[in-house]
Amino acid sequence: MTGGGLLVAGTTSDAGKSVVTAGICRWLVRQGVKVAPFKAQNMSLNSFVTREGAEIGRAQAMQAQACRVEPTALMNPVLLKPGGEQSSQVVLLGKPVGELSARGFFGESGPAAQPQSGAVSPGTRLHGGRQQKLLGTVLDCLAELRGTYDAVICEGAGSPAEINLRRTDIVNMGIARNAGLPVLVVGDIDRGGVFASFFGTVALLSPEDQALVAGFLVNKFRGDVSLLEPGLDMLHGLTGRRTYGVLPFRHGLGIDEEDGLRVSLRGTVRESNTAPPVGDDVLRVAVCAIPLMSNFTDVDALAAEPGVVVRFVDRPEELADADLVVVPGTRGTVRALEWLRERGLADALKRRAAEQRPVLGVCGGFQILGEHIEDDVESRRGQVDGLGVLPVRVRFAREKTLTRPVGEALGERVEGYEIHHGVADVTGGEGFISDDKGHSLDGCRVGQTWGTHWHGSLESDGFRRAFLREVAAAAGRRFVPAPDTSFAALREEQLDRLGDLIEQHADTDALWRLIESGAPQGLPFIPPGAPA
Repeated sequence: MTGGGLLVAGTTSDAGKSVVTAGICRWLVRQGVKVAPFKAQNMSLNSFVTREGAEIGRAQAMQAQACRVEPTALMNPVLLKPGGEQSSQVVLLGKPVGELSARGFFGESGPAAQPQSGAVSPGTRLHGGRQQKLLGTVLDCLAELRGTYDAVICEGAGSPAEINLRRTDIVNMGIARNAGLPVLVVGDIDRGGVFASFFGTVALLSPEDQALVAGFLVNKFRGDVSLLEPGLDMLHGLTGRRTYGVLPFRHGLGIDEEDGLRVSLRGTVRESNTAPPVGDDVLRVAVCAIPLMSNFTDVDALAAEPGVVVRFVDRPEELADADLVVVPGTRGTVRALEWLRERGLADALKRRAAEQRPVLGVCGGFQILGEHIEDDVESRRGQVDGLGVLPVRVRFAREKTLTRPVGEALGERVEGYEIHHGVADVTGGEGFISDDKGHSLDGCRVGQTWGTHWHGSLESDGFRRAFLREVAAAAGRRFVPAPDTSFAALREEQLDRLGDLIEQHADTDALWRLIESGAPQGLPFIPPGAPA
């Protein structure tokens, strides 16, 4: 028997689809429903590695946690990782298969794919028959999940009314139509124009697509809901579709967003913890906002620590008062290196390292801190000099490393995940992460400069505390890590808060009827519909 399903679409990108999907998942699992998340096609630099070694969007891994299940490649069969304004790496069922331009993926006249592991032959373009094969793949994955779980909550991408992409759509109405999924459209009222966005979204869909759009969910509302109700009643009269809930604005719920490029350069990470420091001093962390920044969630665990202040920076003077500088991961290591040099940040980082002031490089940031990069894969720039502050030489391999390693560092257990083409040859310094026999597993340390390929290592509470104690000592700060901060517990609290939003502010009975029985019959057509 096929399980129930729902597609959470949005009037725009960043309308709140990911967190609403997670909230519905957490609400359902608390009701005893066996539920799984699904996103057919994701565009994100923020990814995760499943236990079987598949790369998926980090948002879907977070949603799987909301469902209290292990994430798998079935939950995000197609992942696009931007490598610039015009091209993306295509990850299919957790493995990279090629590099394509936007026109090559969505259209018919883009440049040919550049294969990375033999999975895509030269000259392949993902349009026409290829796009149909992708649709078949994602439908097979969805069907397998629906055959295993009581319900599958699917997340759309962008807007379902992107009429220029409807013919090749495999993530919004394309999958809703093929799988018979009811659609709930989320709108961010904090941006303004939500009523026009709701109406326009429906009115730009074909009659067949409109028949699946059951109604709306208002997100990020501030104020008295009674003032909104006349508008909701008029929207119902205009569209024949009801509003399934009005979610209030809440700070600090933007966990594991898809796109690190939207992070404000001088803003804090989400809502940094406001608890006072345990010691006498705070610890200031500056994160270099390099181009194509990936897995910026690595610093979330730092921001969760009382007394740790995290900010993104893009100027050398902003490093002056930092106790720790983080060079994060990136989808474009050589491009990021050039950006650091153009901004004067490269020289500032080298001075910090020489002065024994703490610097941490993660994945692409680790590679940047090394002596030499040989890249015929990502940028295809060949031989490039790194910053030279760590004795590491990096060669980019065509096969991508995708693992979930475990080790020890600073006397504490460390878990992480690896997503990189670069292979590091460490020629000196101290090992950073080792196995239980003391053999080096990853990374390098020289003085107060550290580097590692492992994402997520700072989520290991004991290691994070030990690392922050070292940073504080080197910086001369009387900072003391809180003894009881559990990043996993904080994540669970956030997911429960999302579940609470749905339970308290949505019509959950009506939502369950949608999931179980599909869109209501007889929903009216709103002209003009999709253009011919």
